[in-house]
Amino acid sequence: MTINWGALGVVAIVSFAVAVLVVVLVSLALVGLSAREPEREGELVSADETPIIGRGDSPLLPAAGTAVAVVCLLSAAAIVLYGLFIIVF
Repeated sequence: MTINWGALGVVAIVSFAVAVLVVVLVSLALVGLSAREPEREGELVSADETPIIGRGDSPLLPAAGTAVAVVCLLSAAAIVLYGLFIIVF
C-alpha cells in the first residue's frame, strides 16, 4: 500500500483555501449587515476624553450592505452545500 502524497497535499491545500474563503465570506457578510445599524449620536468617550475607536461611518448604504451580506452568505452556503454533496454522493 502506498500513499499518494501529491494528491494528499492538494487536498490539504484546497481544504485550507476553501475554509479561509468561507470565513472571509461570512466576515464580509457581517460587515455588510453592520451598515444597517443606525448611527449613534453622542457616542461615549473614555475617561481621559479621547474618543473610542468604533465602527465609524459605514460607507455602505443599508440596502447595499444587506445585498452584500445576502450574496456573501449565499456564496458561503453554496460552498458548504457543494462540499456536503461531494461527500454524500
